[in-house]
Amino acid sequence: MNRRVRTAISDLLTSWEIEPMDESKEDARGDALVDQLCYLGATLRDRVRDALHIRVKRAMAVVCSGFSYDMELVSHGFVTDISKTDAENEERLHALIDDAEAPGERLAKLFEPDVLPPETSSGTGEGGEDRAVD
Repeated sequence: MNRRVRTAISDLLTSWEIEPMDESKEDARGDALVDQLCYLGATLRDRVRDALHIRVKRAMAVVCSGFSYDMELVSHGFVTDISKTDAENEERLHALIDDAEAPGERLAKLFEPDVLPPETSSGTGEGGEDRAVD
């Protein structure tokens, strides 16, 4: 089992192009797998957060490149209409989200290569069943 976990961690590190940790000290303690998983989780969280921030900024630039918007106002999220009730504003928000679904999906696909690593073969087969490992 430890070998399979090490292989899975190694595959993840490789697919995300993350330098592996120096395991020599952790191996002696027996905490190498736990330390590697913590390191991997923290590194991935940082990368995804950074990519999210970069892409949100670029998405705002895309929107503002075709329209005249106050980016400071847009940065606060949904703008309510003060002449409407909360329920009406909520309904308007959901309608806008529905309208943005298809264009948002197209824009998100443009950002995927910068956020996600290339797809690689994992240690699982079809349907999530484990493949045999030597």
